[in-house]
Amino acid sequence: MVRSWGQQPDVSAAARRYAVQLTDVTKQFGEGPTAVLALDTVNAGIEPGTFTAVMGPSGSGKSTFLHCAAGLDRPTSGQVRLGTQDLSALKERRLTELRRTRIGFVFQAFNLLPSLTVEQNITLPLRLAGREVDASWSDHIVTAVGLGDRLTRFPAQLSGGQQQRVAIARALVTRPEVIFADEPTGALDPETARDILGLLRQAVTDLHQTVVMVTHDPMAAAHTDRAVFLSAGRIVDEMGAPSADGVAGVLSGLRRAA
Repeated sequence: MVRSWGQQPDVSAAARRYAVQLTDVTKQFGEGPTAVLALDTVNAGIEPGTFTAVMGPSGSGKSTFLHCAAGLDRPTSGQVRLGTQDLSALKERRLTELRRTRIGFVFQAFNLLPSLTVEQNITLPLRLAGREVDASWSDHIVTAVGLGDRLTRFPAQLSGGQQQRVAIARALVTRPEVIFADEPTGALDPETARDILGLLRQAVTDLHQTVVMVTHDPMAAAHTDRAVFLSAGRIVDEMGAPSADGVAGVLSGLRRAA
């Protein structure tokens, strides 16, 4: 569940309550008359164990929201917290270590290494962090995403849906506090997309993960607990237990108003 859109949340209380918290976050690209304000004083708190869709028209700031929340980009001003950790207080090396151990990522383009097997791609974050592979957890994740008979294959030998399953397993293997997914079904056919969304839903329901997903697809948002809507860099609406028709209606209104 997401809270505190319009007002600045209580940081001390929110640090205990939220998996991710954005406080007065602004992100500007460029300077002077050509500057683009991608996020404009955004306040948001995402509770642990929830599945949130971040939506909005093209250029609304939804990808920038995800990148700042995930520590992939630093805001121009404001604060981003992962649990009690203030990301803005971290130097780049420490921030990289945090992303490897406490955050999982799933991208539209899969971002698998072609020279590594499925198993090696899945365990790559652990190796980069210098951590031992927990065999029982790894086996559990591999079984959950249906890759048990493909561990020795390479990405080029897999379908798009299978590659995205590898990406989800890779995101889960470190037991992250939050998984950020950027258009994870954008390159997939509708049936495969439903399977991938079902896996993300399972990660929340069965594995008690927190998932934040940027998507333009109302059908994808219908798998989530809450959809939030951005326009011109600001959060302008939210919807609990979103339906595809309800989300499509909100997006249509935002596009007309743009």
